[in-house]
Formats: sequence, C-alpha cells, structure tokens
Amino acid sequence: MWITRLVSMTNFAVASSALGFQVFVLYPWHEQLQRDFEDLKKEHLRVLDAI
Repeated sequence: MWITRLVSMTNFAVASSALGFQVFVLYPWHEQLQRDFEDLKKEHLRVLDAI
C-alpha cells in the first residue's frame, strides 16, 4: 500500500515539475524565438527588396 502511494506521489511531483518547466521556461522561450524569427523574416524581405 505504501509503495503505491509513494509511486503516485513521485508521479505527481514529476508531472508537476514538467508542467512548471513548460509553462515558465519553454513557453516564454518559444515566444522570444517567434519574435526573433519574425524580425529575421522582415530583414530578409528588406534585403531582397534592396537587390
């Protein structure tokens, strides 16, 4: 019985940590990358228009 509870609590801790990492680290990083790619795309189009 206590092994089952220990496994359940460990699973909950790992899942909560993974969700927190996704929300607070990966999502903001994804937003920054998206902005950088948009800026790069605009710069690329500007250079192509100048040619």
